[in-house]
Order: sequence, then C-alpha cells, then structure tokens
Amino acid sequence: MKPTSSDLPTDRAAIGQLLVRLLRQFRAEMFEPAAESGYGDLREPHLQIFGNIYGGARLTDLAARAQLSLAATSELVNDLQRLGYLERQPDPADGRAKLIVPTARGRAALSDAGDRVAEIEQHWGDVIGQARFAEACRALQDLLDTLEK
Repeated sequence: MKPTSSDLPTDRAAIGQLLVRLLRQFRAEMFEPAAESGYGDLREPHLQIFGNIYGGARLTDLAARAQLSLAATSELVNDLQRLGYLERQPDPADGRAKLIVPTARGRAALSDAGDRVAEIEQHWGDVIGQARFAEACRALQDLLDTLEK
C-alpha cells in the first residue's frame, strides 16, 4: 500500500522541512563571524560557489554542482572575482576554456570557512550529543551515497 501524508510522523517536521531549516540555521551560523573575520563583503549566495569550487572548475561544471543557472553562477563568480576571491585562468586541458580558481584571499576564506564548519559541527554535537550527531551525519551520508548511485 502506498504511503500517504497521514503516515508521516507527527512528532517531527517532514524531512524536507528538517533539511531546509537546518540549512538555513547552518548558513546563519556560518555568517555570524564573517564581518569580524574580514569577510563582511560576502553574501549568503556566495556559499553556493565556495561550496562547489573544489580548487577550480569550469563555469558550466560549477553551475551544475551548485544547481544554479549558468547566468546566476556567472553573476556570482563575477561578483567574487571583483571582490578578489576568485580568478579565471586558462584551462590547461583546453586552451579555449577558463578555470575559475580561488585567489590567495579565496583560499584563506575557504580555509576559514572549513574551520567555521568544524566549530558548527562541534556546537551541534554538544547540543544533541556527539555520538547522536555523528550517527545522524553518517546516516545522511549513507542515504546520499545510495541515492546518488
């Protein structure tokens, strides 16, 4: 028998709401110290780019990873380039293409962001218990790995 909305648990929000609200909370916590850390010029949409740059990418690949339109990705990359976080370099695999790569300032921002993620994970683990948090993360990773196959 096909499940219906009446089959959903009543003691928690639906999975979509949980994920969206946690992402909103995560982004808010990521930006809390941004200005005092020297990144007051960054905006929340920039996370879509920084979270998917992986050291360098073509614009089309970056747009696909970030799940943004090419136009939106280009606008954000241009913005980050103007701010000194990214630059375009010739792609060694194809001289006609450009790779978008972090500058020294961008690499510093990515490193600081990684530190901030570690702080958030520590905090969230403290809130619900480190073992529960670690298990929740493992379960989400397993689900993602399985669904993406």
